[in-house]
Amino acid sequence: MQAKLIVTQLLSIYILKVQALARNNKTITTDFILLGLWPEFSHLAVLICFILMVYLMAVMGNAVLILLIWLDSRLHSPMYFLLSQLSLIDVALISTTVPKMVTNFFSGKRTISQIGCGAQILFSLTLGISECLLLTLMSYDRYIAICNPLRYSILMSHTTCKQMVVGSWAGGAITSLVHTAYVMHLAICHPREIPHFLCEVMALLKLTCEDISAYVKSVVVSSFLVVLIPLSLILASYIHIFLAVLRMNSLEGKNKALATCFSHLCVVSLYFGPAILVYMRPGSFKTPKINQSLFMFNAILTPMLNPLIYSLRNKDVIAALKSIIISRILLKKMKRQLGCHT
Repeated sequence: MQAKLIVTQLLSIYILKVQALARNNKTITTDFILLGLWPEFSHLAVLICFILMVYLMAVMGNAVLILLIWLDSRLHSPMYFLLSQLSLIDVALISTTVPKMVTNFFSGKRTISQIGCGAQILFSLTLGISECLLLTLMSYDRYIAICNPLRYSILMSHTTCKQMVVGSWAGGAITSLVHTAYVMHLAICHPREIPHFLCEVMALLKLTCEDISAYVKSVVVSSFLVVLIPLSLILASYIHIFLAVLRMNSLEGKNKALATCFSHLCVVSLYFGPAILVYMRPGSFKTPKINQSLFMFNAILTPMLNPLIYSLRNKDVIAALKSIIISRILLKKMKRQLGCHT
């Protein structure tokens, strides 16, 4: 009896110690903690509301642009087809970050699962690289339209445009899949806290204790392939375009050619500028605040600005919007008149 009593007491002491350890120690988890956008900022609620407003404007603006291109026959051309794909990428890109950021803020939870983190890296990289490739192909479209207009319908057929879009998506997906698979299999030996508002490759690399020097070199090489080479092709296209414009005799032709290129050049500057600063500046200048600011501009503000840039200075888009609004108003008047007669 005494032996049973001693065993019972020892078991109870062991259970109490285990419970105490469970209370005092953090639970082992594979989840990551997103520290958020500028956590020391004193007016985070105002910032989050501003970002949510930007998100809604981006989704609405790009959705309207896609619908206009789909509904209006005047916009059924290769340039606008590629533009509709750019709008689709922008909606998807901003949707990979903002909903999670806003949910974390209002719920008070800052965690993201390992699968969720991997998915966010995969989608954000796929969309970012696809947009980079698509902008390059859009500059080729402008080059053919201005420098070789007689062969434009042949070189930029609907089949060719579809192949361009599929190629940009495939290039982004393959590159992203390689990086995501490598990063998500690294052993994490530091606290699983990411000083960012999204899961990002370079931020995760700082949490591992493995030798990643070879992989960092591969990141530099891939950044060169997907940023500098496309940018060089875009610049080469526009050098030829500007030389062709200078040779034009008609002032109206010059203005029309430059107007179609201005919007694309603005979008290229908004996209490639932050991308170069994020991935290709020296390591000594890389700080969490600067990275967050650049990612916010590239992944949140740019998708909102793109439809505005392409709409406000584009007579075809404005005319299409006016015609659809007028046709809707006329249709409502006709329905009212028919209703009154009946």
